[in-house]
Amino acid sequence: MSESRTPTPRPGGRSARVRADVVAATLAEVTEKAYEGLTVEAVAARSGVHKATLYRRWGGVNGLVADALTASADQPWPLPDTGDLAADLREITREVYAVFTDPELGPTPTALIAAAQRSDIGATALRVFFTARHRQAATVAARAVERGELPEGTDGAEVVRAATAPLYYRLFVTGEPLDARTAEQAADAAALAARAGLFITPAED
Repeated sequence: MSESRTPTPRPGGRSARVRADVVAATLAEVTEKAYEGLTVEAVAARSGVHKATLYRRWGGVNGLVADALTASADQPWPLPDTGDLAADLREITREVYAVFTDPELGPTPTALIAAAQRSDIGATALRVFFTARHRQAATVAARAVERGELPEGTDGAEVVRAATAPLYYRLFVTGEPLDARTAEQAADAAALAARAGLFITPAED
């Protein structure tokens, strides 16, 4: 079957429970077997949902991966509110560091991101996921603007991208070791750049 479709699970009631079971099964399977070993049949067996249903609603493994990311993006993300931008950004980068380097927690998001990069709909879902996360986390920069700590017009999402990008670069591009100090330095560098006005949205002509 074609896997070019986007997943179309419907919210509410039994449908929501089915989706939750399928997402959980997809995460477990991709963590254990990576993208190469992910199959609709295995997800069906683990979730208890018939494979015909999975094909109909998700289209195949790529749709399953994409919807697992969509479900993750829907989860609330408690954000720090320390009263200081650099401290808030350090909390965010420490969380990224802690999750991806935790031997129990880290393999699942690592495998999911790697799997998402293997298909067009997965890559699109990954971009949507990070856009949603950055938009949520931009709140810490908005608060800093209100406090007078950052200049008006600062793009909060870009501040967060700058803080977290060095971590993802090490995790998914170079494979270099990631430690807590690196995470803090990335946050501090982004805070300094933001205070210098480097993330102000240019005025339209």
